Amino acid sequence: MRIPAHSVCTAIRDDIVAGVHPRGSRLTEDVLARRYGVSRVPVREALRTLEAEGFVVTRRHAGACVAEPTEQEAADLLEMRLLLEPLGAARAAQRRTESHLKVLRGLVRLGRERAERGAGEELRALGAWFHETLVQASGSPALITALTRLRLKIAWIYQVAAPADPVASWAEHAAVVDAVRRGDSERARAIAALHVQRAVSRHRLREPGAPAGPDAGVRTARR
Repeated sequence: MRIPAHSVCTAIRDDIVAGVHPRGSRLTEDVLARRYGVSRVPVREALRTLEAEGFVVTRRHAGACVAEPTEQEAADLLEMRLLLEPLGAARAAQRRTESHLKVLRGLVRLGRERAERGAGEELRALGAWFHETLVQASGSPALITALTRLRLKIAWIYQVAAPADPVASWAEHAAVVDAVRRGDSERARAIAALHVQRAVSRHRLREPGAPAGPDAGVRTARR
């Protein structure tokens, strides 16, 4: 699999999240370079970046390895999501564009239709797209980057059960969009906080080595 050198970091990160490189496994520059069809230089740079992001650790006598987050570190990720996603919704109410609103409304319409039909896998993809668009509407590059990385790490560590009532879940999405449309940042924050709280309650720690599968709910940078 040959990919552009600048995409090596994304490729390794995606494979870590998907379980291709299990937690605790060694990441050898030569092996990775052959896998992705690049030289060792972009691999070395990618490993440094991934170490800064918390996906990789450097161990004495072993070199670079996939990180093994503790239960406390995993719990901290969910707590951060509880803080940041409502902030993103509040910022979106202040800074969204008509283009953002158009996409959000379209996603809500599709989500509600699919929820009525019980199309579970489609709902996961639509939900991920909805949350990505909502944070993009915040107009905050720092918040966008933080939440994107946070969702990737959560998808790596947790599996998420589908909501018991997907119709009600998409009604919450619709209420967030309505608050964003009206510029009501406090209401957008409050509804988003309730929605995320309910989502967090459905998270369960993934068994080490288990693939992320379709419930990852994260759209990463395109290769």
